Amino acid sequence: MFYHGYDNYLRHAYPYDELKPQSCKGMDTWGSFSLTLIDSLDTLLIMGNKTEFARVVKLLTDTANFDIDINVSVFETNIRIVGGLLSAHLLAHKAGLELEDNWPCDGPLLRLAVDVADRLLPAFNTRTNLPFGTVNLRHGVPHGETTVTNAATCGTLIVEFGTLSVLTGVSKYMDVAMKSISALWERRSSIGLVGNHIDSNSGSWTGREAGIGGGIDSYFEYLVKGSLLVDDPELMDMFKEYNKSIYKYLNYADWYIWADMMRGNVVLPIFQSLEAFWPGLQVLVGNTTQAAKTFRNYYSVWKRLGFIPESYAITDNIPYNGRNEYPLRPELIESAWYLYVATKDPIYLEAGMEITKSINRTRTKCGYATVKNVMTHEFEDRMESFFLAETTKYLYLLFDTENFINNDGKSGVSYKSKNGKTCILNSGSYIFNTEAHPIDKGAFDCCHSFETKKKSSKMPVLQCEANTFSSRLATANAMI
Repeated sequence: MFYHGYDNYLRHAYPYDELKPQSCKGMDTWGSFSLTLIDSLDTLLIMGNKTEFARVVKLLTDTANFDIDINVSVFETNIRIVGGLLSAHLLAHKAGLELEDNWPCDGPLLRLAVDVADRLLPAFNTRTNLPFGTVNLRHGVPHGETTVTNAATCGTLIVEFGTLSVLTGVSKYMDVAMKSISALWERRSSIGLVGNHIDSNSGSWTGREAGIGGGIDSYFEYLVKGSLLVDDPELMDMFKEYNKSIYKYLNYADWYIWADMMRGNVVLPIFQSLEAFWPGLQVLVGNTTQAAKTFRNYYSVWKRLGFIPESYAITDNIPYNGRNEYPLRPELIESAWYLYVATKDPIYLEAGMEITKSINRTRTKCGYATVKNVMTHEFEDRMESFFLAETTKYLYLLFDTENFINNDGKSGVSYKSKNGKTCILNSGSYIFNTEAHPIDKGAFDCCHSFETKKKSSKMPVLQCEANTFSSRLATANAMI
């Protein structure tokens, strides 16, 4: 599945961003920087293809140029490009690549990630510390750019930018990420919810719909993952408070609906496909029982329709408001993986097999096509980069239980950097960004450390050697 999409991208679409799987052509979408190539780089290594990984790394280091006069999404560029480059940088040793003397604190892929991040930084020059949603890679924030952005853009930075600061020793990346998170936290409503759109200039909410889906979702995800990554219990405390309000106002019979952030009344009784990440996040904080119940609801939609539409009317059991498409999203598979790792219940393997069968029905001669309508199963000529970065990766990890990513902490490799510091690599201390790019936190001990402001918390500070997937679950069980 992965190689049918990847090989055809190289054959028909590279150097464009994405493959058009029906017409066998390429197109630029998010930035005109060979997006699919970068987004799928760590998947190659996870699937054991060291040769192709090495070839692409050399290609990128020789040819990648982000000094482009083009407007890009801060959110998408961060999670797909910066995240993809950082993950590949930290996995380079597994491919047998020649490492620079100061690796993992330096290296060509890290320098590319720094270059891209520096080009995103002008977006944060606002009165509120909340970023613009769009930036020009050469000129900064475009003239006349709207100040309206969404909560996910503001809150989905700490994994990538925190990693940049720890590896490089430059605090500005973590600083802007933490300030943006704090700005959102300070603007939560009196009942503990946030909306989906906010004005980055005034700090006023322009969209008061509160949910766990599009426009908000990864903000909650990064509070948990950021806490684990940079050892900041204050971020986990924030999530715990949000989680209480989410369960009180948004949870209905193990579905999650949309409500007014100020009053808590229901505004949209719908399920969005992006929300299917939530069971996986609940597993990560130790709430496996609730995660299983919600997964069961979400998977029932897949079984009924063959795919999950972008929006689904819970009470009517049909796609909502014409949002019929399924663009090969990974979130339900992601949650199946987390649940299987935590429970070893074969029901999640069975779900993975059924999902694989469904996705195989989207196969074309040149890739896999977006499902334009889950009711009629007609296709659209697009294969988003996350299909190779996330969807195929999570499916692979679900079934490849011996993959190095699934390491339970029983093994690791001691690495001594030329700066004299030692770190433990490959010990299972991987934190996935929201584009499924794994960051090996074990490498952090070879570089720099930053003290984030910490308040009292029941959560112990996690050390690298105790930060495997299994130990994070155990720690969270005692915390939530």
